[in-house]
Amino acid sequence: MNTRLLTTLKVLAFAAVASAAMAQNTTKKIALYDDLGSGGAGIPSVQMILTKAGINLTTLSAEQIRNGELSKYDVVIFTGGSGSKQAESLQTAGVDEVRKFVQNGGGYIGICAGAYLACDRFSWSTKMLNARTVSQKWKRGKGNVEIELTDEGKKILGDVDGKMLVKYANGPIITSADNKDMPEFIPLAYFRTEMAENDTPVGVMENSPAIVASTFGKGKLITFSPHPEQTDGLHDLITHAVNWVATPSSDVAGVQ
Repeated sequence: MNTRLLTTLKVLAFAAVASAAMAQNTTKKIALYDDLGSGGAGIPSVQMILTKAGINLTTLSAEQIRNGELSKYDVVIFTGGSGSKQAESLQTAGVDEVRKFVQNGGGYIGICAGAYLACDRFSWSTKMLNARTVSQKWKRGKGNVEIELTDEGKKILGDVDGKMLVKYANGPIITSADNKDMPEFIPLAYFRTEMAENDTPVGVMENSPAIVASTFGKGKLITFSPHPEQTDGLHDLITHAVNWVATPSSDVAGVQ
């Protein structure tokens, strides 16, 4: 089949399932972190995607999060930039507020830097995801890579087969942190190609988790290493992810 036609069919399939899924969660309140450590096209891209889907979206500063504003929302999203700078801006009090929010039943979406922020094994992170990076050398490069949804990923993010090109920009390459007090994450997509510039380890990215889901306390989280919010045709991965983390665990298939 013609590659362009195949891509178009995948986009249409995502759009159809996303439209039906998001209808049930348009009343949910979504908080989008907009402060130091988040930059580039991530914030405006997420704003565009969720506004188009009819989702109630509000930006929050680090100070507002420290002051307990997350309690008014159902989901919080941290986009790309720098996870350590996000944590620095939040300060310990803000990091604790994010943990408390998810532990009490809130949803969390982390994209690139936001995925780093969720990981374990960093002194500054929220440690909500039982995952660690495979190397301290994180600057793997920027460009397009291939990902492929797992069977579990198709349940949550859309039942679409095949490999998809997605923007990548130094996102975390993760493995289990082996924290016995936390659930193991569930891979929703794997990288199928690799980027390994700047003397970063070769052979660790291909077939490693690109998108994962887990629970933390009563809440749910999904983290993205790559950038579907900045990739034409993959925006619905974000809307499906928001839908899943915003839905109580007992009411949705997939990770419990």
